[in-house]
Amino acid sequence: MSRLVPFAAALFLFVTLADPRPLAQGGADAALVARAKAIHERVITLDTHADINPNNFTRQVNYTQRLDTQVNLPKMVEGGLDVAFFIVYVGQGPLTPEGYDGAYKQAVAKFDAVHHLTRELAPGQIELALTAADVPRIAKSGKKVALIGIENGYSIGTDISRVKEFYDRGGRYMSLAHNGHSQLADSNTGERDGKWLHNGLSELGRQAIAEMNKWGIMVDLSHPSKAANMQAMALSKAPVIASHSAARALANHSRNMDDEELLALKKNGGVVQTVAFASYVKINKPDSAERTAAIAALRKEFGLAATGGGPGGGGGRGGLNALSAEQRAQFTARMAEIDKKTPGDTRATVADFVNHIDYLVKKIGLDHVGISSDFDGGGGVTGWNGAEETFNVTLELVRRGYTEEQIGKIWSGNLLRVMADVEKVAKQIQSGH
Repeated sequence: MSRLVPFAAALFLFVTLADPRPLAQGGADAALVARAKAIHERVITLDTHADINPNNFTRQVNYTQRLDTQVNLPKMVEGGLDVAFFIVYVGQGPLTPEGYDGAYKQAVAKFDAVHHLTRELAPGQIELALTAADVPRIAKSGKKVALIGIENGYSIGTDISRVKEFYDRGGRYMSLAHNGHSQLADSNTGERDGKWLHNGLSELGRQAIAEMNKWGIMVDLSHPSKAANMQAMALSKAPVIASHSAARALANHSRNMDDEELLALKKNGGVVQTVAFASYVKINKPDSAERTAAIAALRKEFGLAATGGGPGGGGGRGGLNALSAEQRAQFTARMAEIDKKTPGDTRATVADFVNHIDYLVKKIGLDHVGISSDFDGGGGVTGWNGAEETFNVTLELVRRGYTEEQIGKIWSGNLLRVMADVEKVAKQIQSGH
């Protein structure tokens, strides 16, 4: 369970600065914070999407240290984040033997990094979970829990047996595409580009879903196109997940799920892990020409993509993980100057994020809603911008009247139910039933 370090003074400071609503008179807010803290300590908090870089899993530099990454063990302890899915992500490349080979090698390096952390670097602090039942067992022991998700099935190439291989390496969910069409499925980016490759799933993608069902890998709907997602839900014999997506009704972005997809997911028995990615939570108004030019010049000076390069957008801050700590500090200071001279639309907050949870709960029911961050892959909102601020999500849920039982389901119970259902279906398929 969460082992929250006392931080009452810092918490009250956050509430005062980040929440536009004034503190109530007397001890009302103190009581609410205390109740939220107690709930946060008791429930299992699980984040389904935290990206990793193998360079942060070495003897010299690793997650036992309080790195500049949004997620690491000290920050998980500080914020009371119990469980994280570490992500075996590969970017979309050419659909060629050479492209597949390079993607496979990248994937294996990330699988190996997580195993190195849990087996050699910090076995007394974090343990890899391979089943849904492992998660509460490990959390109860006082250790943090690692799981592995696979973002972009591109890395299996055209060898369908690699689905089983990736399961054996610890992968417990997989998406069939990322940004750009893969050999398995169309991507959400086809909506922007007006170009499609498969009109949903390819035949190989359909085979991949069957293999994922057989071995116990959750089918992940985050990033593929709507057509691919609807086809995947119709095909899958087990419940599916959207590992890091928000509600399109509140933020009209192709990465979010519209109501038709959500209702199909409910019928499937799955869960959508609401993502705290600022530009998916809130669609900001376009910046002024002056602000756009200033940000572009600053990004060019620091060697960053002019537009933020996809993950990590929001106020021109995308891609900062590519910079050193000193460079990030310099960039942030310069951005603050730009913000002062040419203010942009305010960044999404924890309250905006929980608005999506509220919407999803009302639309498809509390049993189908969970939480994700996309930390270290561009995720974060004001108030939950790293694992150390995880408590603020629970605080906002308590503030809105969610009960401890409901919060427990949203934080981990729903995802673990789906994971257990997927395991059960896999056993049935393997046994021939």
